[in-house]
Amino acid sequence: MFSDVCGEVGNMQLLDPDSMHVYRSNPINNELNDISMSNNVNLPIDLKTLQSFVAVAEFGNVTRAADALCVTQPAVSLRLKQLSEHFDLVLFRRTARGLDLTDDGLALLARAKNVMLSLLELERTAQQLHHQLRGGLCIGTVIDPEFIRLGAFLGALVQAAPLLAKELRHGMSGNVRDWVMRNEVDAGFFLGHVGQGHGHTQAQDDAAESVLYQKPLADFVYRVVAPPGWEAQVVDKDWNALAKLPWLGTAEASVHYRLLQQVFGERSVMPRFVARVDQESSMLAMVRSGVGLSLCRDSVALQEKYRHGLVINERVSVDCRLSFICLQSRHTEAPIACALDVLDTLWVTPHTT
Repeated sequence: MFSDVCGEVGNMQLLDPDSMHVYRSNPINNELNDISMSNNVNLPIDLKTLQSFVAVAEFGNVTRAADALCVTQPAVSLRLKQLSEHFDLVLFRRTARGLDLTDDGLALLARAKNVMLSLLELERTAQQLHHQLRGGLCIGTVIDPEFIRLGAFLGALVQAAPLLAKELRHGMSGNVRDWVMRNEVDAGFFLGHVGQGHGHTQAQDDAAESVLYQKPLADFVYRVVAPPGWEAQVVDKDWNALAKLPWLGTAEASVHYRLLQQVFGERSVMPRFVARVDQESSMLAMVRSGVGLSLCRDSVALQEKYRHGLVINERVSVDCRLSFICLQSRHTEAPIACALDVLDTLWVTPHTT
């Protein structure tokens, strides 16, 4: 027990903060320090005194305890005397075998070891703080928290980097991409392809793709949903037929906008948008009310079908991907790299194509 507690805590006191090498105690210096304190037994108990007490209690012999602590016998005897006078208790009795603890000494031994272990834990914690990630991480978030596993992500991030300040900024996926490119957020969740619909030209889209780092998290599908009772108009219809029906539009920063532009742009048709919304919940409420069609994540579409009777078109769909993005030039920065590592524990990365 002495080698586990006393020796380890002794080394703790002798660490060179620059080299982290452990130096052995100097018996002469230790003895001088003890003599300088010999006239004041009311000083707080120091670590060396507790080490001496525990060592003598374990070895039952001052000489062996002094050798283990790399100090002189008088130094150990002085520390025991100071401790006994400090508590006004007799801690040891002499026997033929050496020194045995009295009942009072035995009662103090366990507490002394606990103090030494606590000091060791204090030192370890202080050392760990030197390696803790600090600073801040601003993260852009999209759609509902459950879908992007935001709670689990933040919980794991707090565990991995408790001293790292976390800040969230919510918006549409196009907003998050723009914020990342302008360094307004450090990283964020994104829906779709990073280069799709960023600029007015293909060159602008390619430029956005070249500067962004994209970590895929999950692939999923968007379905077309329609109000209850629209089965005859919607079920089994292709995109050209669906384009003739009223649709709910979204802001350009929304993934819905980019996906519909892609789908209908390829067919040189564009549906009539009867209203524009900026939140998925508002969009679904308007579909339920009979306003028009909308894209909807497949899992949410099924829930809406069974809860509210929305109609799902099973013939057409649009593939999409949830990703975590940041600037290529920053993805190895410690806070962002930590977030990427945490995401690896929460998501199985889909195959890239």
